[in-house]
Amino acid sequence: MSGGWAGSNRRAELPPDWQTVIRPAVLQRDEHRCRNRIGGRVCGRPANQVDHIGDKHDHRIEMLQALCADCHNAKSSRQGNDARWAERMRRPPERHPGLI
Repeated sequence: MSGGWAGSNRRAELPPDWQTVIRPAVLQRDEHRCRNRIGGRVCGRPANQVDHIGDKHDHRIEMLQALCADCHNAKSSRQGNDARWAERMRRPPERHPGLI
């Protein structure tokens, strides 16, 4: 597996009807257009991916949106960076080597 899915178990967390029912329904509802807002405007480029708006385990159609690959990658990267920084901020401060 390459790209953003490398080393991920995310596909195993999706419901069995993700590819056959849920994903196609969201893309059709959103007319295969990216629903991401950039500067207050909808991106509108052709969408081929479906994204969770809130909780990644909430697979209700109203909690999903169609996104283009660029917007989905940017959103996922931003979420990953936020998670890494949150973890880093929980790390206890190291003692200065001169004070040990």
